[in-house]
Amino acid sequence: MKLSHISLLAGLLLSSPSWALSSDTEQPIHINSNSQNFDMQSNQVTFIGDVTLKQGSIEIFADKLIVIRPQGQDGREILEAYGKPARFSQLTDDGKTLKGKADKLRYELEKEFLKMTNKAELKQDDSIIKGKVITYNMKTQKLIADGGKDERVTTILQPTQLNNK
Repeated sequence: MKLSHISLLAGLLLSSPSWALSSDTEQPIHINSNSQNFDMQSNQVTFIGDVTLKQGSIEIFADKLIVIRPQGQDGREILEAYGKPARFSQLTDDGKTLKGKADKLRYELEKEFLKMTNKAELKQDDSIIKGKVITYNMKTQKLIADGGKDERVTTILQPTQLNNK
């Protein structure tokens, strides 16, 4: 398995000290979809069809979104978005937009952990990271990109002067 640890590279890729707007997780979550199914026993809601989620500057667009609230505890939600691809965007504290897409996105609010699976791509300005799986821990600011068995991780870094335009 080709594993590329690029937390140092993330600092080069993005000039901001944090990839997430710090106030986003304190905002309410708004979800729109064509239909929803709520399972009270498992504390799980499934949204299907043209799903949009907004929390602060975070936006997720998917064909299907599952929101899991373990033990019914607020603030511990797990969001799983599926699409061809599922997409998200978020502002950083310095006002730049971070965009990502993959067939599956999993975001754990309490851990501030994002995992993007299958055709994963993370982009800011014109700099891009692509791989089979990309994980990002927002608390520790560590990013890992994995190409899987048959793929390699691709990273395109733009010179600083291009990003400052």
